[in-house]
Amino acid sequence: MPQLKSKQVLALVTNYGVEQDELLVPVRHLRDRGAVVTLAAVSRDDVRTLVGDEKPGESVAPDTTIDEVDPAGFDLLLVPGGTINADSLRLHARAVEVVEAFTSSGRPVAAICHGPWALVEAGQVSGATLTSYPSLATDIRNAGGTWVDEPVVKDSGAGFPLITSRNPQDIPDFLREVDAVLAD
Repeated sequence: MPQLKSKQVLALVTNYGVEQDELLVPVRHLRDRGAVVTLAAVSRDDVRTLVGDEKPGESVAPDTTIDEVDPAGFDLLLVPGGTINADSLRLHARAVEVVEAFTSSGRPVAAICHGPWALVEAGQVSGATLTSYPSLATDIRNAGGTWVDEPVVKDSGAGFPLITSRNPQDIPDFLREVDAVLAD
């Protein structure tokens, strides 16, 4: 089990609709291994998660806002899903800029479920092979990516390390690959 002390991870979300386990399980996992995880949301209000896109989940306080965060000092970008969260996040111009800052500098991005929508919006999937919730397959293909139905995909075809997974059931595989890329 790799220790991730000194690793800085930025988690990018809206304040409502993020899938609880796709945010909280990775954040707790990374923090337990020594990484510093900063949660950036649209506002400083609590982030209200959902379970299965419908049932209320835990609420957590963000550390900062998307508008205030400087993405330069982070080692990895985490983009959790949740249909409402991901659809709203891709419409937030500064969130798209943060995604572009990571990808243009070659730093890793880890996106799960509907999270890859932010990468599609940023125009950053062309040449990449990735997975997601199945309803994003056409969007990914239309943006120049190759969509596959696998629990986790690690690929650098778009010029940066990209780790993607389909849903909360894939979290163990997703975290294994996130750990590996951070330990390098």
